[in-house]
Amino acid sequence: MNHAPIPFNVPTAMGNELTYMAQAVQQGHAAGDGDFTRRCHRYLEETLGVPKVLLTTSCTHALEMAALLLDIQPGDEVIVPSYTFVTTANAFVLRGATPVFCDIRADTLNLDETKLEQLITPRTRAIVPVHYAGVGCEMDAINAIAARHGVAVVEDNAHGLFGTYKGQFLGTFGALATQSFHETKNIISGEGGALLINDRRFVERAEIIREKGTNRSRFFRGQVDKYTWVDVGSSYLPSDLLAAFLYGQLEVQGEIQARRRAIWHIYADGFRDWASDYGIQLPVVPAHCGQPYHMFYMLLPSLDQRQALIQHLKQQGISSVFHYLPLHLSDMGRRFGGQEGDCPVTESVSDRLLRLPFHNRLTPEEQGRVIAAVRDFAKAHVF
Repeated sequence: MNHAPIPFNVPTAMGNELTYMAQAVQQGHAAGDGDFTRRCHRYLEETLGVPKVLLTTSCTHALEMAALLLDIQPGDEVIVPSYTFVTTANAFVLRGATPVFCDIRADTLNLDETKLEQLITPRTRAIVPVHYAGVGCEMDAINAIAARHGVAVVEDNAHGLFGTYKGQFLGTFGALATQSFHETKNIISGEGGALLINDRRFVERAEIIREKGTNRSRFFRGQVDKYTWVDVGSSYLPSDLLAAFLYGQLEVQGEIQARRRAIWHIYADGFRDWASDYGIQLPVVPAHCGQPYHMFYMLLPSLDQRQALIQHLKQQGISSVFHYLPLHLSDMGRRFGGQEGDCPVTESVSDRLLRLPFHNRLTPEEQGRVIAAVRDFAKAHVF
């Protein structure tokens, strides 16, 4: 029987996104910092309890802004997990920093806080924990270590919008944090991101950096009679068209999160009693973490089995993907001294992790096909 393909991701309008985009055009302001940008800022600040939020053109650009705000210089060191997207390191490398790669925990796949302190040197300027799959890192321990050594914490919360750690929203623990609204995330604008500023001392300079190094924001507030070049910066403002789409998503974020919660639990219920019999690890979510249901993954026993399962699913029209390659073993990572064995958990997870289709329009029937295909493959291959 032929079935329709099941894609890995489908970016979807869930509310008034297209209407709001048309309104932005009709209002005659499609560039940055228009009405919908302000609405997004206000929504995120009030919902998350963050002093200041600035939309950016990507999470990458938000991280680059963080590096500029911390005045990262050549020779500085920044600790990042090796199991993450290249941007987490590259934003700081652009300023001349040396990335120091930390291994991850075997349970949550987050930066291993027990390995962190031994990596700190007098040159360490920042720690960048990544909340993998939207499950919170151990922020109490990470912040305590950072405070002991006078090091800044920048949360890469690309996966974790509306996730919590001990009842507090992710993205509110570090002096700075970043969000992603890429089309693969829960809440999207196609491309886009945000810088969350929890330390008010960074607010004014962040506005300047985001506005090409000018005090244009002060000008529009009537605080100066003209704006001029006052600092380094770049063009990090997203179009108000993107902000309009994003605001349409934020308005229905409760509905989106509820849908994703249901999807995640269908997978979990379909695999829970079966996975351990085949040596397959499912996502671990500690009781003190509230996840936003960003993805569902499994860890296969070996690389060969993972690759074979990807091909098996592909033959049935089901798209599944692996995730990050270890940064310390990349061409750039090796330039900074990365070697095999430096981050053994990262290396193992990178070989074995498989992500299943997960998007806001995924149906229970489609999930049933995915679950059956995975289970049938495991039986046939006797892991």
